[in-house]
Amino acid sequence: MQDVMERYGLIIGGEKVPTSEHMEIRDPGNGEVVGECPVATRQDVDRAVDAASKAFKSWSRTSDEERKAAVGRIADTIHANMEELAELLTREQGKPLNGMGSRFELHGAEAWARYTGSLDLPVEVLSDDETGRVELHRKPLGVVGSITPWNFPVLIAIWHIVPAIRTGNTVVIKPSPYTPLSTIRLVELLNEVLPPGVLNVVAGHNDLGQMMTEHPNIQKIVFTGSCGTGKKVMQAASGTLKRVTLELGGNDAGIVLADSNPKEIAEKLFWGAFINNGQTCAALKRLYVADEIYDEVCGALVDYAKNVPVGHGLDENNVLGPIQNKMQYDKVVDLVEDAKRNGARVLCGGEAAGGPGYFYPVTIVADVTDGMRIVDEEQFGPVLPVIRYGDVEDAIARANALDVGLGGSAWSSDPAKGKEVAGRLECGTAWVNGHGGIKPFAPFGGVKGSGIGVEFGQLGLEEYTTVQVVHH
Repeated sequence: MQDVMERYGLIIGGEKVPTSEHMEIRDPGNGEVVGECPVATRQDVDRAVDAASKAFKSWSRTSDEERKAAVGRIADTIHANMEELAELLTREQGKPLNGMGSRFELHGAEAWARYTGSLDLPVEVLSDDETGRVELHRKPLGVVGSITPWNFPVLIAIWHIVPAIRTGNTVVIKPSPYTPLSTIRLVELLNEVLPPGVLNVVAGHNDLGQMMTEHPNIQKIVFTGSCGTGKKVMQAASGTLKRVTLELGGNDAGIVLADSNPKEIAEKLFWGAFINNGQTCAALKRLYVADEIYDEVCGALVDYAKNVPVGHGLDENNVLGPIQNKMQYDKVVDLVEDAKRNGARVLCGGEAAGGPGYFYPVTIVADVTDGMRIVDEEQFGPVLPVIRYGDVEDAIARANALDVGLGGSAWSSDPAKGKEVAGRLECGTAWVNGHGGIKPFAPFGGVKGSGIGVEFGQLGLEEYTTVQVVHH
């Protein structure tokens, strides 16, 4: 395990680079200092991009087998250091070691790396006849700039890093200022098994993101985060016409049909909404329930919520932790208080716990409707509004009314009926009798304001390449 007060450095060109300025990173569960994060400057960003550009010259010429082997070493390194990284992740992010917490995230990172490393990018023969042969080749872009959020710092870093390296690109990654340490440590470990300059990390304040997005020697930005910041990324990238993949926020709707069994679906509904304490882009954030079973569904959710242990993440008994930072905590409190003022009925939770830490209880809110902030705005915390509907056509229209569309779900005892409703939701991923489950082979991305492009699987891998057509 890392020393509690370790002073971290940037990793550029395979070396640990000190900075003149640092900032404290605190445990959101108790306020204790976890470590000191380096604060990079524009010169550091330039140096990192330069190191990545130099490494690209040789890395882009490596064989498929060499790249696959490198990704295999990445997965092996995650596996070998899983407990250290999980503990550091818990201490800076807040999520528990257990449940769908830090160990779950690290296992996911290893699994995604292994699967992505197994993919191929074969030459596609478009035609081969007496007029000649036409082939489609996929080639690396250059330096990829990765900007990651604070909710899944290690897993999302791997989602960005591995397909970039697998396709022959090099990477400069900037983690969130709230959760930089686990990413820095991950990159430090991975540099033990990668050539210098292939993977670099700069950390510090949010201004680094704009520096990277505008940088003329970065060919692609992959960003996971809020819709508002995603628009700024796209705007800043336009100056150099660099490619972007944007996985942005959602406000996922679920529709529970009248034929559902409330007690049978309560557990899956709960975790669809409260995975990672609700701090998940594709978590269930608006639940529309048929009038006939509305009270039963609300009751079953509350009954399940009562038995979920919440507390500091290093306690092996807990499966939910604190909200990660004060800004998000204040937003959650504000949304619940606004709902109360507008006549909402709080079924459980709804009152901020006394410190230390940014703990907010699991909160289920009834008697809310579209137009209330708690429904229309993404809570990104441990709060679920449950909305009554009478007509399923109306529920579908309301679910589709917002300008975002990351995920959505339909719940029914008749899978065919559930699939039909799910297919009408305007979202990148639709689930039937579940919500939020993702797979490394299934492309994932949003429609409308929830992003551009997809990640994962063959389609996600191809987004890190450019096409060259060869006639001969």
